[in-house]
Amino acid sequence: MPLSIRTVLATRYVTPLREGGSLPAIVEADDDGMYVLKFRGAGQGPKVLIAELVAGEIGRALGLPVPEIVLVELDPMLSNAEPDEEIQDLLKASVGLNLALDFLPGALAFSPATAQGIDPAFAALVVWFDAFVMNVDRTPSNPNIVLWHRKPWLIDHGAALYLHHSWSDVESRTISPFPQIAKHILLPFAGSIVEADVTAKGVITPALITSILDLVPESWIDTTPAVDRPVGTRQDYFDYLTRRLDASSAFVAEAERARTSRV
Repeated sequence: MPLSIRTVLATRYVTPLREGGSLPAIVEADDDGMYVLKFRGAGQGPKVLIAELVAGEIGRALGLPVPEIVLVELDPMLSNAEPDEEIQDLLKASVGLNLALDFLPGALAFSPATAQGIDPAFAALVVWFDAFVMNVDRTPSNPNIVLWHRKPWLIDHGAALYLHHSWSDVESRTISPFPQIAKHILLPFAGSIVEADVTAKGVITPALITSILDLVPESWIDTTPAVDRPVGTRQDYFDYLTRRLDASSAFVAEAERARTSRV
């Protein structure tokens, strides 16, 4: 069954969140919901939104706690109500479809020092997930985990799939062991990454990857001509993700080595 994603209309710009390259903000939408919106017109462009959508939906498919992801339509008239010139410019540059995550009011920053009862299987699956999508965040300096109703939630996957900023050396990155995983904030809590690999590969299939990629708006896809074909097509993302899935033994071994070396 094909996946679906809701589209809402932004009705009010509430407040900026002065962090991250995508300059997110809290907005209210026509469904009366509040969302953390990431702007297509921010400096890093739509690739951050693609990473957020694709990685986030992979995480949700794995049963990981990722807030609902929605597409957000920005009307050009919304900028007229904003006195801040920088915000006006960002809103004008982002007219059309943007991306947002459900806002978790009252969420607290995650800290290993105060974390309690982290399930080893859960931590291992998060480590596997971040290694698979090559998410360079989720470190002690940038956890991208919040506690909401005393449970951890995974946020901000814009730094994942970073090869798509250049699409260079795709083959070697596809089979990369991703040594950055040694800095993962949940690695000290993790159980077997090998067992997590079995669990994850029972869920993540080529058909699922296709369904997730089909959620990406056409206007976000990079069609800049390369030597022989466009770069950053859906097929490019599909090829990368399915080959990385097939080569998971490389990053699983690296993560397991990093995990056991801490014991």
